[in-house]
Amino acid sequence: MKKYTNFDEMFNDDEYVSPEEREQINFQVELIGKIISAREAKGLSQRDLAELTGIKQPAIARMESMKTIPKIDTLFKILAPLGYTLSVTPYTK
Repeated sequence: MKKYTNFDEMFNDDEYVSPEEREQINFQVELIGKIISAREAKGLSQRDLAELTGIKQPAIARMESMKTIPKIDTLFKILAPLGYTLSVTPYTK
């Protein structure tokens, strides 16, 4: 097994983390970051968002800490009161 001196070396090694896995992880981090930013911009606590969505506050906390990845239906419930939705866009490089 290779020895890494930092996280970036490991994360960017295609033999350890495939490009597809890396893209998925980066997407999840960006998505959760946007959700947190949108919630905070609206002045909502996790508890407030829980009341608006019907999703329990601990579940929102787990999602925001990246301990769980929300399902699509959960994302729609969370995004709607924040003024967002999901969409699929063409992939361009």
